[in-house]
Amino acid sequence: MTDLLRKLSAAGVSIWLDDLSRERLQSGNLDELIRDKSVVGVTTNPTIFAAALADGESYNEQVRELAARGASLDEAVRELTTADVRHACDKFRDVWQATDGVDGRVSIEVDPRLAKDTEGTVAEALDLWKAVDRPNLLVKIPATEEGLDAITRTLAEGVSVNVTLIFSVERYRAVMDAYLTGLEQAKANGHDLRSIHSVASFFVSRVDTEVDKRLDAIGTDDAVALKGKAALANARLAYAAFQEVFGGERFAALAADGGRPQRPLWASTGVKNPDYPDTLYVDELVVADTVNTMPEKTLHAVADHGRITGDAFADKVTGTGPQAAEVYAALERVGIDVDDVYLSLETEGVDKFEKSWAELLETVEGQLDAAK
Repeated sequence: MTDLLRKLSAAGVSIWLDDLSRERLQSGNLDELIRDKSVVGVTTNPTIFAAALADGESYNEQVRELAARGASLDEAVRELTTADVRHACDKFRDVWQATDGVDGRVSIEVDPRLAKDTEGTVAEALDLWKAVDRPNLLVKIPATEEGLDAITRTLAEGVSVNVTLIFSVERYRAVMDAYLTGLEQAKANGHDLRSIHSVASFFVSRVDTEVDKRLDAIGTDDAVALKGKAALANARLAYAAFQEVFGGERFAALAADGGRPQRPLWASTGVKNPDYPDTLYVDELVVADTVNTMPEKTLHAVADHGRITGDAFADKVTGTGPQAAEVYAALERVGIDVDDVYLSLETEGVDKFEKSWAELLETVEGQLDAAK
């Protein structure tokens, strides 16, 4: 483990890898990252699986088996992806036990075509939980309006959830409410709250990408001066909301029965603008009780030259709500429609995952046909 990643972990940030493939599992690469890079969890999404299935020959044997028994396309995709997630869960089992279930987590997302379908999402989430059959699984559910009730209902069944595609603090507050309601219902249903875990995946770099584009279009000096500030301010406001909600009486009552806080997870932390430091969304969001899920490129960059500098680092997040709010006030003054930014990002996020899912289906269909 490098000194910088050790410091990041010691500051209370759980380092998760934002990638998974069978090649990574079989080559020993994931074992190496767990051993040497302080990686204590994995997140996946449809784009990650589409890339893995398209590029990896390590799936050929299972594809041939699926083709031989006449598996449908949807069945094949389910079995291929859940096999990888199950294998990854097993690799993280020791971490899961050592951290009392806090880390050692692996996420798998519901079919993105269900993002606007509450009933379908709940059914799919429960099916994935049973199919993977590992206690350290997190089922990913998007934080669309339709997803909020699905999150509650899934948690109420004792299933751990990674809530994804959160862009605004307003929606994040609704997600936290859905989580607390889910815990309350799970308790009423007789579930052990200690076994239910959740993270709230708050997307970071995509906010800067969208806002910066709009600031460039406005083009004034005041607008351009705000580039690169929206994403971090948004995340800092989210952390302030996290501290408020999970420091409150409603959660305290659940915590007395074993309920766990729903940690913020900083997602989309790979830097997309080459003008920004490549570790920006890690260095500036070092604060306790969070997760940062990184692409491997970002992970190695942090290990090499991240700026992880003591609990002065918490000062970059804790207590910065007023300054972060001023950034958003300034964005509105120069003409940024913040609500439209969030709506655009959510719509784009769902659309991207649907497109990736379609690519995944097409890839597997081609592989099944070739194996017949």
